[in-house]
Amino acid sequence: MRRKPSAQALSAGPADDHQVRLLQGAEELFPALIEAMDAAMADIQFETYIFDFTGAGASVAQALMRAAARGVRTHLVVDGVGTGALPKAWAEQLQAAGVLCSVYSPLGPLGLLLPHRWRRLHRKLCVVDGRVLFCGGINVLDDYHDPNYGALEAPRFDFAVRTTGSLVASASDTMDQLWWRMQAVRDARQRRLPEALQALRAASAARHAAQGDKADARPPVRATLVLRDNVRNRSRIEKAYRKAIGAARHEVIIANAYFMPGGKLRRALVMAARRGVRVRLLLQGRYEYFMQYHAARPVYGALLEAGVEIYEYAPSFLHAKVAVIDAQGDRPWATVGSSNLDPLSLLLAREANVVVEDAAFAIDLRQRLVHAMQHAGRRMDPARYAGRPLRQRVLDRVAFGLMRLALWVTGKRY
Repeated sequence: MRRKPSAQALSAGPADDHQVRLLQGAEELFPALIEAMDAAMADIQFETYIFDFTGAGASVAQALMRAAARGVRTHLVVDGVGTGALPKAWAEQLQAAGVLCSVYSPLGPLGLLLPHRWRRLHRKLCVVDGRVLFCGGINVLDDYHDPNYGALEAPRFDFAVRTTGSLVASASDTMDQLWWRMQAVRDARQRRLPEALQALRAASAARHAAQGDKADARPPVRATLVLRDNVRNRSRIEKAYRKAIGAARHEVIIANAYFMPGGKLRRALVMAARRGVRVRLLLQGRYEYFMQYHAARPVYGALLEAGVEIYEYAPSFLHAKVAVIDAQGDRPWATVGSSNLDPLSLLLAREANVVVEDAAFAIDLRQRLVHAMQHAGRRMDPARYAGRPLRQRVLDRVAFGLMRLALWVTGKRY
């Protein structure tokens, strides 16, 4: 048995012992996820913001239950806002099969009126037997179904990765720590102090748990897991973006669902465009939420003026949180994860991205994004943006002001 290094040690920088496969949409992710779960021998750790049992989402739940029923330790954590309480029928089935479920920060009577409730579990992670990691922006949600809008004509646009290598231990470690801390808080609130102390000891011991060896035939690539939380990793994802954009020589492509970058990130994009880097953004083109849709638009002006190309994805909801920089250069950089480039993700939520420094991976992601921009994106015209109707400009400014007010309430600077 080998001891697993701590998450802090593993997150220090990229290692070159990984095999990473890009997965687009639930249509590619769910079969790979289910295959890994059906082969699980000891342990499945699963975290998601949304777990919806409609359509293809039910197949993931069934795979979790099959694993638990044959004795695999199966932990499922869902967010208290994204998912809330699990549907009664499914909760009973999961419990009967032996799946251990927990809700992260369930809402109390005041709901989101309390600012500390804005800190959500937004990352989408699954580790199987300490050997395989799935990470990305894809919730357990059918590609053709939306909880608020019903059936979709075209699939949601999103990505995840399947990876093996040393970063899997980092993901497993951070997931174990969160799980046992949640159990400790639950036991303490119920005045079960001995159980709470035992859970805290388990959280500490989780860092040193033995994990399985990796096994994959693909050539190794450089990759790292980049986390964001409210303790030690408060700005790591944003800094990773800014560093990569600052080093860009030829091209920056970003696809992001909820795009409201702070001043430093906006300046990095503007400076890249002004020094001759081609900067293209693929952003949400369909109305989904008032705040996210309208608050993003006031930041477009300076970007367009600097020469940044903005494309709005039209066929369905864009949910991707990915980027690729200099894919065809000598220092390719790409990231796939759960973090939007907005204050909710970059200042409040628990997020997880995988950064990959590999030409083949970066070129694959680039091709998919360029295809989406060319065939499913509407390029924003700077003149049309400047002349948009007064009503829309007012709504944009109201949403932007409300977002800034919310940040002031939390005491955050952005």
